[in-house]
Amino acid sequence: MSDVQIHPTAIVDPGAELGAGTSVGPYCVIGPGVVLGSNCWLQNHVTLCGPMKGGAKNKFYAYCSIGQQTQDLKYGGEPTYLEIGDENTFREFVTVNRSTAAEGKTRVGNNGNFLAYSHIGHDCTVGDHVVFSNNGTLAGHVQVGDHAVMGGLTAVHQFCRIGRFAITGGCSKIVQDVPPFMIADGNPAEIRGVNLIGLERKHYPPERVKLIKEAFRLIYRSKYNRRQAIEAIQKELPETEETIEIIHFLETSERGIIR
Repeated sequence: MSDVQIHPTAIVDPGAELGAGTSVGPYCVIGPGVVLGSNCWLQNHVTLCGPMKGGAKNKFYAYCSIGQQTQDLKYGGEPTYLEIGDENTFREFVTVNRSTAAEGKTRVGNNGNFLAYSHIGHDCTVGDHVVFSNNGTLAGHVQVGDHAVMGGLTAVHQFCRIGRFAITGGCSKIVQDVPPFMIADGNPAEIRGVNLIGLERKHYPPERVKLIKEAFRLIYRSKYNRRQAIEAIQKELPETEETIEIIHFLETSERGIIR
């Protein structure tokens, strides 16, 4: 652990591996089986539990608890896993749990911004460049796509999926899948439209946004059921990365999509 700064009040298990340039602040606790990449930063009172592996340049603010065992009552006590990418920010009191079973894994991607009190449950898969606003909460086995945004106090039911570039409104209750590029809001949530602001911020070309809006119209503003909407998109719209992604999401939805 060369070039690692550890405050005298921190407790770091000899079995932990900390990358060069990592800074561990006062009263942090790092358990056995924790592996961190280079230049990570732990503010104070941070708890990291293994087995977990984190990449480089992750920031952990006060009182966040990362890698604790699953809260799933089926957990049998065997080693389970958490994997975190690079350059994530975990603000105060954020919690991320390991998987329930040894053959599973909770995964968090790169460049995520997880605000205070947000929670990622066991066996979730979270993509890159996501934002979880305060108290955004995932139950177990939830999948969140790249660039998705969780509104404050959003709660997502287990096994749901949040598509790429989707956004949820504050205090939303998500009990079915949110397709890519859509806005879901309410309790229970409904699809309100296309995430135009999010796409604009990522400099999506207008012609691609237009096709997403057309797909939205066929899914949500027609009288089509899900299968009919898929067939209409395939028939009426050109095959692009976005239309293929939307069709695949609809076809693979197990809980159904939010209407």
